[in-house]
Amino acid sequence: MSWNFALILFVLLVVTGIIWSYDFFYARRVRARKMQAEVASFDAHQAATTSPLSSDEIARERQSVVTKAGHVPWWIEYAVSFFPVILFVFVLRSFIVEPFRIPSGSMLPTMQSGDLILVNKFTYGLRLPVVDQKVVDIGAPARGDVMVFRYPPQPEIDYIKRVVGLPGDEVAYVDKKLFINGTEVPRVRDGDYYEPDRVSYIAQFEEQLGEVAHKILVDPRRMQEYSPIWAFPQRDSCQYARNGVRCTVPEGEYFVMGDNRDNSADSRYWGFVPEKNIVGKAFFIWMNFSDLGRIGRVK
Repeated sequence: MSWNFALILFVLLVVTGIIWSYDFFYARRVRARKMQAEVASFDAHQAATTSPLSSDEIARERQSVVTKAGHVPWWIEYAVSFFPVILFVFVLRSFIVEPFRIPSGSMLPTMQSGDLILVNKFTYGLRLPVVDQKVVDIGAPARGDVMVFRYPPQPEIDYIKRVVGLPGDEVAYVDKKLFINGTEVPRVRDGDYYEPDRVSYIAQFEEQLGEVAHKILVDPRRMQEYSPIWAFPQRDSCQYARNGVRCTVPEGEYFVMGDNRDNSADSRYWGFVPEKNIVGKAFFIWMNFSDLGRIGRVK
């Protein structure tokens, strides 16, 4: 969806840009010469004849000649007006920041369904819009980042999850506990959280993932069986069991999970996120129309 909008915006930018260039470099000069010629002809006619019109009427007639000679076709007028706006939005959205809407509760309690967020587009490098080819390498995802990416099974859909495993890491999620390179990720109980999707309370923990301390939800009463939902690339890097999954993250790939651990379709089920699918880093919640108190930085 985001990709389709980017393509439409790019097409509009190209079309309005061509028309703007045509008007700036050619059509404006043609109109100016035409106005000069029409005004000169009008003035010569007025000088050669005795007009019954008053000076004010002659001035209005002269202005009418100028207006008619300098008339701008509607399609040029609209394109010239919208081109700077489209250019600004395109540059802002493609290289600096892009808005997204959270569609589900898979990132509870960090993000709620309906949260409107901003995503930093240059933290992980500058990419050419539409084709998404990285041209400037600025940085890479860090463990604990909340990352927006194109869903590998359906790249036209944008997903948001937390980065858990980096290239080369061994990530294991066994018996509802997270291990990275053989070490259990520390977490401490932090009360209960009311989960609206299930209309019930669920155990909340504070997890320390790399340098990021954040909240997660884990339901110890809920049984889950882990298995892949599609034959994803690098499938042989993962081993599945009834009580969990263990994966070695390939080079150029990332392992991501939702903070709502028992209600998230993530790398445990559909595999790794290729570097080419990365969109950016979520950093700010700017609005939720159902909860106006949701404004703030993403942790």
